[in-house]
Amino acid sequence: MAISKDKKNELVADLTELLSNAKTTVYAKYQGLTVAELQELRKDAREAGVQIKVVKNRLVRVAMGQIAVYKDTDTTGLTGQLLYAVSNDDEVAPAKVLAEFAKKHNALSLVGGFSDLGANLSEDEVKALAAMPSKNELIAQVVAQLLSPMTDSISGLSGGLSGIVSGLEAQAK
Repeated sequence: MAISKDKKNELVADLTELLSNAKTTVYAKYQGLTVAELQELRKDAREAGVQIKVVKNRLVRVAMGQIAVYKDTDTTGLTGQLLYAVSNDDEVAPAKVLAEFAKKHNALSLVGGFSDLGANLSEDEVKALAAMPSKNELIAQVVAQLLSPMTDSISGLSGGLSGIVSGLEAQAK
């Protein structure tokens, strides 16, 4: 069934808005996934703050052409049946969601992506991105590193104080 010109224009406008606000866009081949598996992927993505879109590659190219950052981006890799994972908040989340899902479902395979600066991301770069900790995990690691000297100092002081108290108690007896 063909899509009307008005519907195409609406889809392109939605895609243009989505891509212009995106931190990272990752695309993957999904041929062979069942409807139930796609629903599971969409659920996992929603929980991670990622939107999954299945649209014609031509419409994505048109939308990218309307965004200054993506005008010169190479879109030759947008071939076949692709789904697009987009996040406005986290640069790592789209790659992470698709990579985790691909581990359980062989029919999904990562193909590439685009950064918010318009750079193409290869399949290997997307996989490396998926292996990185999320923004919240990185923040937690930095906070833990910053607090570790303080924690060590407090532990040392409390250990020393308990030794002094024990010595004073023994002296008093």
